[in-house]
Amino acid sequence: MICVGIFDGQVKCEKWIRDDNDHSEESKATWWLKRLIGRTKKVTVDWPFPFAENKLFVMTLSAGLEGYHVNVDGRHITSFPYRMGYTLEDATGLTLNGDIDVHSVFAASLPTSHPSYAPQRHLEMSNRWKAPPLPEQAVELFIGILSAGNHFAERMAVRKSWMQHKLVKSSNVVARFFVAMHMRKEVNVELKKEAEFFGDIVIVPYMDNYDLVVLKTVAICEYGARVVSAKYIMKCDDDTFVKVDAVINEAKKVPEERSFYIGNINYYHKPLRSGKWAVTYEEWAEEAYPPYANGPGYILSSDIAIFIVSEFERHKLTLFKMEDVSMGMWVEKFNSTKPVDYLHSLKFCQFGCVEDYYTAHYQSPRQMICMWDKLQRQAKPQCCNMR
Repeated sequence: MICVGIFDGQVKCEKWIRDDNDHSEESKATWWLKRLIGRTKKVTVDWPFPFAENKLFVMTLSAGLEGYHVNVDGRHITSFPYRMGYTLEDATGLTLNGDIDVHSVFAASLPTSHPSYAPQRHLEMSNRWKAPPLPEQAVELFIGILSAGNHFAERMAVRKSWMQHKLVKSSNVVARFFVAMHMRKEVNVELKKEAEFFGDIVIVPYMDNYDLVVLKTVAICEYGARVVSAKYIMKCDDDTFVKVDAVINEAKKVPEERSFYIGNINYYHKPLRSGKWAVTYEEWAEEAYPPYANGPGYILSSDIAIFIVSEFERHKLTLFKMEDVSMGMWVEKFNSTKPVDYLHSLKFCQFGCVEDYYTAHYQSPRQMICMWDKLQRQAKPQCCNMR
């Protein structure tokens, strides 16, 4: 077990699990797939895996769109959701307890004085990074990027990396950040300035909250279907690196008249009934979710997006607290009236980055820039493993 004491005094505990096979890339992918669909025998170990006695390790705690994330030696280990009324910037200290020796602590993006977000350290107000104007004709792909108000560095890294792709600069692909209001007024003031200068932010009119992320997804569908009349609509996070041409090529493989849902798709995934991600029977009574693509990156045909917006306006859309599961529910409902092609690929990576990726998740701003530089030098997409 590992217990992490979060700053409001609440303690979260995780049990490490592993499989006892080799650690080849194939076995890792197979293990994650089996774990996601709930068909694996989980082996509980009583030593502090992935830690080893008398071995040095680096543990990183970071704030992402869906909550706080823990990485050990660059590998994502666990996550836990935000608590209402609390943000990481409110932390005044970090305490580690247990049978460990702390060699050093390095804090980045934490407050030394208010306001802690310091957007001026991240935003490069250059015309080079401004979004091109919306085209008058329909676009091929619209990419909606979920972001948080104080994620200035993440948005700037996206602007300076994959949003510089020639398809985006030519407006054949349009990308926009979707951001809700922050609880701090000073963040919203800077966010408005950023939106006015770069022209690539859609501010949705409610306070940011994990349970309301699903409304941002509806807004992405509406913008993609109605504002830019996109043929394909993609949703991703602001820590997701997107290989734009690979994503479009995947969508083009589907015949014109077919509806589709493309991503790293979970089948037979069972809701957790206890713990931090618990789902009650009142929230979801069935023993498995409908097939759904992992939230960091997936693509829809425009007819599905139009259906979602129409159902929302008629107050007939089920809004589940996990937005990626919600999308699976909506696609399943659409599928009852018109067949949908579900296309699964592990190259839409949920955990970090895999070689030849279409999307890579949990990428830091430095990794974003590194991956873009590599992509410029060579056609084959490669990961950047820096932290």
